[in-house]
Amino acid sequence: MIQIAIVGIGAGAAAALLFASVTSGSWLSIPLFYLAPLPIMIAGLGWSHWAAMTAALAGALGLGAVFGTVFLLAFAAGAGFPAWWLSYLAMLARPVAITNGSGQGAESFEWYPPGRLVVWAAVLGVLVVIIAIPNFGVDADSFRAGLRDALNAIMRVNNGTPARAGSNTERLLEILVNAIPPAAAVLATITNLLNLWLAARVVKFSGRLARPWPQLSSMSFPPFMTPAIAVAIVLSFLDGMLGIVGGIVAASLLLAYGVLGFAVLHAITQGMSARPFVLSITYAGVILLGWPMLALCLLGLVEMAIGLRGRVSTKRGPPTRS
Repeated sequence: MIQIAIVGIGAGAAAALLFASVTSGSWLSIPLFYLAPLPIMIAGLGWSHWAAMTAALAGALGLGAVFGTVFLLAFAAGAGFPAWWLSYLAMLARPVAITNGSGQGAESFEWYPPGRLVVWAAVLGVLVVIIAIPNFGVDADSFRAGLRDALNAIMRVNNGTPARAGSNTERLLEILVNAIPPAAAVLATITNLLNLWLAARVVKFSGRLARPWPQLSSMSFPPFMTPAIAVAIVLSFLDGMLGIVGGIVAASLLLAYGVLGFAVLHAITQGMSARPFVLSITYAGVILLGWPMLALCLLGLVEMAIGLRGRVSTKRGPPTRS
């Protein structure tokens, strides 16, 4: 327990420093800020979820003592709790009995599926944005007005003049007001997934990762994801706060389907001579351009609808590990 406490406090201090770097105003502080959950996840994956919980509490209390309640709550909701919960789920396992050819049984473990971790990363990204909505307004009109005022204030600081009605800046503000909530949910989901992957890699390299590395090409989503994204897309076309929340949920879940699309692409290209080229171009396109992710989202949706990997595997045999 002493080791867990020491590791947790150290990880919490590192996470708090990364989170607080945003107060410097430097461009370098932006990637450091988004890496704040990483030390907590490393503690959770490498030691235990108690170490991650200790880190989350230590980081939140430290930031609260120095910067006040706003930083405490922002760290707890945006970094501490999601990092602890994802690391807890990632190391969740249950024993299963395996019978060999001689009829003797051996005990193994069934680990929490990576597909459900992706879904949880999306759900947590949605919750972070929804929790932040009341800071700008409690209904759709006040929320949009509050967000518009905040963006206008930022532009006033940068440009020296506020946006005028009918100007290009005003039109840009309208676009940003509609785009920022779903974009923020997508960014929060990406942050959760990237930090979890980095933490797992670090802990695996150190030899402390207890669970085997999952076969990502066989990743799947629970059945409720299909009706969930359908309902979210329908709600996103409604007016009012329900439409705003629907857009946030739809954007985050679509990103999750894009991750599933990557898994499908890895699976269906196995055995192809051009596989390294296809995967390299796809990853480079998503990183540099962004819009190819929409094709991967569609690929993930097709997989959920018709089981594309299953159809391909019947022709090529079972996939190998990737």
